[in-house]
Amino acid sequence: MMDRPRHFLSLPDLSADELTGLLNRAIRLKQLQQNHQAQQTLKNRILAMLFEKSSTRTRVSFEAGITQLGGSAIFLSPRDTQLGRGEPIEDTARVLSSMVDIIMARTFEHEKITRLAKYSSVPVINGLTDREHPCQLLADLQTWLEHRGDIRGITVAYVGDGNNMCHSWIHAARLLDFRLNIACPENYDPDTTILQSAGKNAGVTRDLMEATSGVQLLVTDVWASMGQESEQNNRASVFKPYQIDADIMKAADKDALFMHCLPSHRGEEVTADVIDGPQSVVWDEAENRLHSQKALMELLLLETTV
Repeated sequence: MMDRPRHFLSLPDLSADELTGLLNRAIRLKQLQQNHQAQQTLKNRILAMLFEKSSTRTRVSFEAGITQLGGSAIFLSPRDTQLGRGEPIEDTARVLSSMVDIIMARTFEHEKITRLAKYSSVPVINGLTDREHPCQLLADLQTWLEHRGDIRGITVAYVGDGNNMCHSWIHAARLLDFRLNIACPENYDPDTTILQSAGKNAGVTRDLMEATSGVQLLVTDVWASMGQESEQNNRASVFKPYQIDADIMKAADKDALFMHCLPSHRGEEVTADVIDGPQSVVWDEAENRLHSQKALMELLLLETTV
């Protein structure tokens, strides 16, 4: 009987110790890359990338990442696979996993990636679903570690929609034991089950100033994600009181950092002076998708953070 592969569909698929080790390995891989010291830990390994949603950071970071580690990537849009013509996910999983070493998928419904993983004989990575975005959290946590060190015990404010990013931040708060204040409008709360799983580590408020006052890190996301374009105008009205601007940053800790998973809409969820300002680490955060995902692929394929 073949051993089942290890998947990464949600942040809690890692233990706190594994997550910490992965982040430290990601920082090391970043240093090696900047010093032009090539790594071949995944030589000849093939990554298949399945996309239902368009992407810049996810596609480039995974493709560049596997290449930098000595492997190669195959990009597959809905037009490039039989999934786009109605082939069952289970069949695609069986066939694709017989030909490649690891699969990354970016889908709408979270249920699709769980089915893909169930029938895959190789590791499956969640590149983003409507429910969670765990790879982004790896980059975010790496960025905090680089700039400020251990995240345990600090307070983070997540401002905006209780969406996939919010869910993954909730998981991170529980895993790494920090406090997450979530500021969102009524009817846009995160999933109740996910929120409750974090216990005292996360809570929701309607008061933006209450959520952000004195915190060490502020995080936000766009008001309307992919697939929600028809709600854009309504959401713009509902979320307007939840914009992160200079006054909100002043109310936070004087050394507070600002993060955004990108792409951003300046003048909506965040003002230009904040995202382009000295407390913003969004460009480091974006680059770190590359290095944290390299460490993740090593972990899943080699069962170690090297």
